[in-house]
Amino acid sequence: MSERSLTINESDKYVFEKAVITEDKYVFEKAVITEDNVPAQDSLHAWIVVFGSFLLLMVTVGTTNSFGVYLQEYQTEFPSTPKSTLTWIGSLQFGGMCFFGVLAGVLVERFDSRLVVFGGSIGAGAALLISSACTSPVALIITQGVLFGAFGSCILIPSISMPSQWMEKYRALATGIAVAGGSIGGLWMSFATRAMNMQLGYHWSLRINGFMVIVAGCAFSPLMRKRVVVPKRDKIIDFGALTNAKFVLLFVSSLFAAGGYYAPYYYMPPYVETVLQRDGWSASISSILNAGSIVGRVVIGLLADYLGPLNSLLLSSVLSTIAVLVLWLPFKSLGTLVASAVIFGFCSGSLVSLIPVITANLFGIKRLSSTIGLLFISYTIGSFVCSPVAGSLLDKYGHGTDYTWTIVYAGLFFAIASCTLL
Repeated sequence: MSERSLTINESDKYVFEKAVITEDKYVFEKAVITEDNVPAQDSLHAWIVVFGSFLLLMVTVGTTNSFGVYLQEYQTEFPSTPKSTLTWIGSLQFGGMCFFGVLAGVLVERFDSRLVVFGGSIGAGAALLISSACTSPVALIITQGVLFGAFGSCILIPSISMPSQWMEKYRALATGIAVAGGSIGGLWMSFATRAMNMQLGYHWSLRINGFMVIVAGCAFSPLMRKRVVVPKRDKIIDFGALTNAKFVLLFVSSLFAAGGYYAPYYYMPPYVETVLQRDGWSASISSILNAGSIVGRVVIGLLADYLGPLNSLLLSSVLSTIAVLVLWLPFKSLGTLVASAVIFGFCSGSLVSLIPVITANLFGIKRLSSTIGLLFISYTIGSFVCSPVAGSLLDKYGHGTDYTWTIVYAGLFFAIASCTLL
């Protein structure tokens, strides 16, 4: 199948874009576009939208990125519960946001994106408030995991797709800045959560976290306005992209990359205290991962505008594999663990920041929210397959203290992701 980009200006205010040539017909994507009703790209308002995305992702993704600190508390609170079970809470937070992202994308397409973000913020914050009253791992899985993930998708998908709609020249940089908000959130929230856990207990940490999500949603959802409004489709969810070879390859690569992404965030913090016997370093390692990710998402986003997002993603995947299998796996020292955390944090963040840019470049921005939502199903599969299984390997073969097979398992996921991008 060959593709050709085409723009046809007609007298009746319609612009037809991306004429895709299949075997015997043209398929046009049509949107109502005039100079009067579509704001300019790369404008001051566009950067305001990026700022809003940054702040919303800071409290939402920051919550999932700091889950390793909660995991430490849950292992103490529920000592008879396997780690593989407890890690389902964090896996369902991120996996839920990605799984329900396809529905969130449809909501953004059909309704006011600002209302979608507002409603998601109320729901996600309420899920954390309810989880603060839970006294069992199952209840935490349902509330802090599933409910937070479901409502959080209504924040994640608009926040991660809007920068690509509003920016063109600096699309990768803007998306990197927005997504870096999640890393900045994970950085300071790791220390804040640890301090609150020690002083107030994790129940109050969850309550404060929940109120933060609600306040952020109320304050910044008005900034999340769509740039382009497209006609409603007859199909609620269109799975037609799954027949596109480029989309399938991107889907598979994202699946494996997502499978390896959260393992270091979940297992490096307990590793440093359990294996290396460095008390108090769990929050520091979590913060190092997030600090590296902050710089990496912005720098790699800047480079991607010149090197190309696909090339940048491939380089990041290879370096992430090296950080896990070459540095973390064979060496049991604090110095190499810190080096591994810095490199992995710097490079792995591109999984989140470059995928929307690649999607926009390959498939256009008109239905970007729903396309990203469909693509993020791969993140769900990857996170569900890797982290809980990695926890099971730790319990069964590592007896809770030997992380060898857990590290190998996570590293192989990134290695396979790198191969699919070649």
